[in-house]
Amino acid sequence: MTVVPPAAGEPRRPEGPRDPGDAWVVADTGERYWGRFGAAGLLAYDAARGILLQHRVSWSHFGGTWGLPGGALHEDESAIGGAIREAQEEAGVPDGAVRPLFTSVLDLGIWSYTTVVADVVDPFDPVISDPESVALEWVPLDAVDGRPLHPGFAAAWPALRQQLAERPVLVVDAANVVGSVPDGWWKDRAGAASRLRSRLEGLVVPADALELGGDLWFPAVSLVVEGQARGIEAGSGGVSVVEAEGAGDDAIIAEVERRIADGRTVVAVTSDRELQERVARAGAARVRSAGWLRDLLENRG
Repeated sequence: MTVVPPAAGEPRRPEGPRDPGDAWVVADTGERYWGRFGAAGLLAYDAARGILLQHRVSWSHFGGTWGLPGGALHEDESAIGGAIREAQEEAGVPDGAVRPLFTSVLDLGIWSYTTVVADVVDPFDPVISDPESVALEWVPLDAVDGRPLHPGFAAAWPALRQQLAERPVLVVDAANVVGSVPDGWWKDRAGAASRLRSRLEGLVVPADALELGGDLWFPAVSLVVEGQARGIEAGSGGVSVVEAEGAGDDAIIAEVERRIADGRTVVAVTSDRELQERVARAGAARVRSAGWLRDLLENRG
């Protein structure tokens, strides 16, 4: 493959200096892909309005089709950072308006494209803020296939739509996870639970660990605490702290049932054999051990 800069006068991002990532990667067979360091796009999902689509200007690659706001990554830029930056530049997506749900990567070896699927947590109206968009619209899921779609997005959309229905949440038995390592937790149970809560914030889980499609998932977490661990500060970064009024096991079952009723795919985390059987009977899609969660946290660093 070769890397080819934009032609002189090419109207892509005509204002301001070009980034080194703004170049074509050309395969030996002649196919061209935009983004020297790969590319990324944001699939913003608003449950009330659908997904945000961009009608691409005629001079752009596959101009006239509908796709996701996105573009070339900068050198050393993360896919999530690049997708959000591009969506802000092209569609005026406000800071903090979306929360990542999962990523899906098309890796061609010489080039890759990452779709960042994110829930809208603060509704907004898109704004055409650069010349690459003819229009920006919220499109209901059932109407997406009716648009002339960018070929790459058209190929990815069936799987992305199916994965959008997955809403994984980890219901974590805090006492069991904390107690799985003899690190002195019994001297300060609240402190140990607080440290676990902090480590769970912004948790990233490989798709295969959840038996889901895509590449990386950002599940919500319900951390169930009991006894002396009650009263710790509320969580953030996708972590909710649930205080058991009585027996911790009963509170975990109640949280599993509540989350299932909300349409969530529940992954219960405990190494307690009896509780594992109970959460499975309650409808948890998957049951994982305390060691499984600790390995995820250790690999995260």
